[in-house]
Amino acid sequence: MTWFESPADAVKRLADVGYLADDDTATTVFLAGVLGKPLLVEGPAGVGKTELAKAVTAAADAALVRLQCYEGLDEARALYEWNYKKQLLRIQAAGAQAWEETHDDIFSEEFLLTRPLLTAIRREDPTVLLVDEVDKTDVEVEGLLLEVLSDFQVTIPELGTVVATRRPFVVLTSNASRELSEALKRRCLYLHLDYPDADREKAIVLSQVPEAGERLVEQLVEMVGRLRELELKKAPSIAESVDWARTLLALDAGHLDADVAARTLGVVLKHVSDQERATKELRLARTS
Repeated sequence: MTWFESPADAVKRLADVGYLADDDTATTVFLAGVLGKPLLVEGPAGVGKTELAKAVTAAADAALVRLQCYEGLDEARALYEWNYKKQLLRIQAAGAQAWEETHDDIFSEEFLLTRPLLTAIRREDPTVLLVDEVDKTDVEVEGLLLEVLSDFQVTIPELGTVVATRRPFVVLTSNASRELSEALKRRCLYLHLDYPDADREKAIVLSQVPEAGERLVEQLVEMVGRLRELELKKAPSIAESVDWARTLLALDAGHLDADVAARTLGVVLKHVSDQERATKELRLARTS
């Protein structure tokens, strides 16, 4: 399967599903599809890393299989495990049946619980595998990913080796909370996403909330840019910029002044300390 015909095709088709990709992003996405290599997307939270994987899924009319990473994630949750309760019931029902026959029965497809990595490899239809926030996992999970993403195959001792009949389009995202291994990076194409410049963010917000109007969105994007320059626990994401535009529309606010900004900070800043800092340093205050 050809995921995208060219970088220009990637730009157009991603835009058609609501994702405005710049040239670097479109080129890297195109190459990931052509070369069949995983794409590692790194950058701060809220810049559209996960949304990129979803947009590729929609643009290619594929299915999305998502592995959400977290501390303590293990092979059983990422790859596969056996349905032990069902196996136990089968053993009990076997009665006097020879163990060899029972063993062959309980270690069969009927008792296999596939998790995201194995599910993505076994699918025959176009599939995007999203390994989200891979930097939150332990090093051991990185080793598992290396094995799976190197040859796109998984060995199940009781069943044999499962080889992908159709390679999924793999997107790994990272907030760079820890350094990933060089071995994992070598197997991937790399894309760094940062917050967009004002013009691109304006275009993104207008594409999602066109009824907001250019002037209001300009004011909003300028305010979001000022907020991101502060030392905050969590800077506003692009999605929160879009939410802010929708909020202002709901309030029938024709412009974004200090009073309106102060009243609606909770849409974009989710920590009290961040709101207090923004209110003080940007001199935001309610008029009543």
